[in-house]
Amino acid sequence: MEELKALATSVDIGWILLGAALVFFMQAGFAMVETGLTRAKNAGNIVMKNLMDFCIGTPIYWFIGFGIMFGGTGALFGGIDLFCLKQDDYAMMIFQTVFCATSATIVSGAMAERTKFSSYCIYSALISLFVYPISGHWVWGGGWLQSMGFHDFAGSTAVHMVGGVAAFIGAAILGPRIGKYDKDGKPNAILGHSMTLAALGVFILWFCWFGFNGCSTVALSGEGAVNAARIFYTTNLAAAMATVTVLIITWVRYKKPDVSMTLNGSLAGLVAITAGCDTVTPVGAALIGFLAGFAVVFGIEFVDQKLKVDDPVGAVGVHGICGAFGTLLTGLFAYYDFGSGEKLGVFYGGGFKFFGTQVLGVVSVIAWVAVIMTIIFTVLKKTIGLRASVTEEVEGLDIHEHGLASAYADFALTSSINNFSGSALTAEPAVFSAAPSTKHVSEDEAVPVQLRSGAPVASDTHLTKITIIAKQSKFDDLKSALNNIGVTGMTVTNVLGCGIQKGKAEYYRGVQMDMNLLPKIQVDVVVSKVAPEKVIQAAKKALYTGHIGDGKIFVYNVQNVIKVRTGEEGFDALQGEDFF
Repeated sequence: MEELKALATSVDIGWILLGAALVFFMQAGFAMVETGLTRAKNAGNIVMKNLMDFCIGTPIYWFIGFGIMFGGTGALFGGIDLFCLKQDDYAMMIFQTVFCATSATIVSGAMAERTKFSSYCIYSALISLFVYPISGHWVWGGGWLQSMGFHDFAGSTAVHMVGGVAAFIGAAILGPRIGKYDKDGKPNAILGHSMTLAALGVFILWFCWFGFNGCSTVALSGEGAVNAARIFYTTNLAAAMATVTVLIITWVRYKKPDVSMTLNGSLAGLVAITAGCDTVTPVGAALIGFLAGFAVVFGIEFVDQKLKVDDPVGAVGVHGICGAFGTLLTGLFAYYDFGSGEKLGVFYGGGFKFFGTQVLGVVSVIAWVAVIMTIIFTVLKKTIGLRASVTEEVEGLDIHEHGLASAYADFALTSSINNFSGSALTAEPAVFSAAPSTKHVSEDEAVPVQLRSGAPVASDTHLTKITIIAKQSKFDDLKSALNNIGVTGMTVTNVLGCGIQKGKAEYYRGVQMDMNLLPKIQVDVVVSKVAPEKVIQAAKKALYTGHIGDGKIFVYNVQNVIKVRTGEEGFDALQGEDFF
């Protein structure tokens, strides 16, 4: 018998440690979501904030936070247990540490792209020091809410809503990113730089949520395995239902299914089910996910468009609104016994007492976090400053805060090349701008070259430069057509741009884009013996479809061409090179 008890204890501890590892890995998920939904110039800063949330929060929570949360059974406050000297349950200590870090890191995305890194680090320390531990004590540490029967199994309120409310307060005090709202207050879409990273982050978070919710049973022995299995199922079902719901809503509202909002829908379902995943039936979980889908779409739109609070990743809608919503819905859909021996949900005959307790708990935690975080962010703003300078924000926090020229160095021009890259080789530089690529100096900038022996600027053969803007899918046809008429040298550049149709305006996270820059290719050739008219006709034939977006052709007179290696000029300089 003793051996069986020891085995059960070992299994339970292993289950908790597995959960701790999975919840820790949620930091990677948050980092990827936030990085993908923001601009590349701030990618390094986002990663650093998510890293430091965990690394600052861990010693702070060990120093005093864990004691405040679990060091006693007082109504409002646990106790003071510096460095956890009175604790020996290391499995529970690490499990609660990763939960604390999760709450802290939610704020990073809402305050992304314009927050001073030093101020953010101070915030991260303070929320782990006492903000999260105090409300966490009320909910989980034997505090007044827990004694009243408030139910938040894995943290819709204790973790996610705390982070969501802090995110809202921080983003509101910080103010919107430059260019987010026009002079009339209309929101502008600021696109995230990688939906791939954002999607990867969501998949990581979904995977880790099985540990976040399932391992919160803190036992796998006895009934723990049955409970964990049910929790796994309800968690997954709610997330899937929310995702499908958001897919349909955005398809109807925006005419196309919105990628980033649908990703938020998955997270919304996960957040909403977290409070009652142990006590709802699959039907209840499906309904919670369905309702969370509506809550996240209209919540994000309300925060962004009505309240004018700039939240780049939707953290307020996902964690704040859906965290509160899921906790309240637990009061309606609670079915399975979680200690009282009664079915407490309103829809199962439990009356409104339990639902009222859920409402009281949500309102109380919102009030606590909102007041304290307002004080913290206001003090930071008035002292060391909360917001980065205009220059830092425009040029990116990576270079100014971390000395990181680019998080994607292999895809960017080096500084030495940038100094000579010139402007985009198009007739409409305000519309078309080149993406990082090998780029030659434009003809207007190429004039100041010392020619040999006072030779005339023009060669004996007339030179013409032809710039072709076309769909990327048409490049092979265009290249073949040019090769067939004897044009084999060209410079090809990936560009973004639009014409008078403004790229057929689309929606991004519920905001209509005034201008949608479409991917194109820019092909530059300089011809001498081949007649320009022949090049133009070949290009038109290769590119024509009869639809908007077929492209444009620009023709320039070229003053001269000089081959750097040999010094040859004019027609001679065009011979024997792979590109001009």
